[in-house]
This record gives sequence, structure tokens and C-alpha cells, in this order.
Amino acid sequence: MKHLVVLTGAGISAESGIATFRDKNGLWNQVDAMQLASVSGFRRNRALALEFYNARRAQLATVHPNHAHEVLAQLERDYRVSIITQNVDDLHERAGSTNVLHLHGELTKVTGMNNPNNPDCITTKPLTEPILLGDKAADGSQMRPFVVLFGEPVPQMTRAMQIVESADIMVIIGTSLVVYPAANLLNEVPWRAPRYVIDPNVVADADTLGFTHIAAKATEGIDQLVEQLNAL
Repeated sequence: MKHLVVLTGAGISAESGIATFRDKNGLWNQVDAMQLASVSGFRRNRALALEFYNARRAQLATVHPNHAHEVLAQLERDYRVSIITQNVDDLHERAGSTNVLHLHGELTKVTGMNNPNNPDCITTKPLTEPILLGDKAADGSQMRPFVVLFGEPVPQMTRAMQIVESADIMVIIGTSLVVYPAANLLNEVPWRAPRYVIDPNVVADADTLGFTHIAAKATEGIDQLVEQLNAL
């Protein structure tokens, strides 16, 4: 089977009802990212940061995978599919995808403040159960969402680069690719690999790097992608 690597961003989950971050109606235009989603902000006002993430966790419990998520899962019948997602939701997994790498963490999991990447501290917590001030991780530190905060490294980047380097086909869905270090992944695509980007907007550097642009939302563009894959 050919190795189909898919990089997804907020655009694919937006069609399931999850708010995006960086567009004109995104979360970072409504709240202070540095106050709610940074290491310093979290330590300065843990209660406020937990309230923000508890609301996001609760919302995630109410939404469902969309057609784009479902088709990506179905593609595993014909390809070895690796999904690298910048999203912290679990919609790919709920749709049936079995090989998903989360660059920025997962809202379905919690960890500790002192060492968030300590495997002993990372555990699953039901989305309907809020993380409370005073809840402790295994190391005794304050429990927090298992997400990468501003000011923290992205520990999965090395693995993501290795996956992209082995791609036979590369697909990008619903990301503007202005967020680093994830945007660097474009430079790791093997030059012989067919490459596609699904997004209603122009995607930075995609044209110069030889990507075929499918100018549509994820739920519409995914069927066009399948048609093009079948023609290879």
C-alpha cells in the first residue's frame, strides 16, 4: 500500500462546530491567548485557564466527526494512512482513523503542570468531567489539559517530520500553514510525491512547493481528492 500522509488543521474540525483560532472569527480574536493558553498565563491564573479549557472539553463532547473525517478513515482500505493533526480534538479517532499523531496534544487527556510530557502523568479524563483547581496528577502537581501551551516545545515534531519524509502522497486539509514549527513540514515532503491541499483560501507557499490546490471546504474537497487519488 502507498503511504498517504495527511496534515490537518482547524478547518476540518470547524465544519463539525469546533471554533477555529486564527481567522477573523477565531478564538484568539475573542480571548487573550497569552492569558489563557500560555505557560505563564496558566501559572498566573490557573482557575481562569482551567475554565477556558473545561469549556472547550465540554464542547468537544457535543460535536461529531464530519464527512471529511469519515472519508479519511475509509481511505485506510486502500492506503497506509498517517494523519498528523494540529487539532486537539479526537474527531479523527471517533471517525475510525487508526494512526493519528497529535502535534499539539489532546483535550481528552490530562497531565501535570510540572512535567506535562511525563508518561506517568498523562491519563484519559472524560470530557464531561471538568478539571478542578486542586486536582492532582500522578506527580502531585496541578492537573491540566494535555495540550501544548504557548511557550512549550512541540515534542512530536521529530516524529511528524519522519512520517512526512516517508510519504508517497501528501495531503493538507484545513490549515493556513502559518503556525510554526508545523509549517516546516511542507519542506519535508519527498519531491516525487503527489501533493494536494484542500482549503477554500490560498495556502502560503503551497503553490511554490507544487501542491495541487482544491479550493473548497474539507467536507466538499475530500470527494474531489478521492477522485484525483483514483486517477493516479
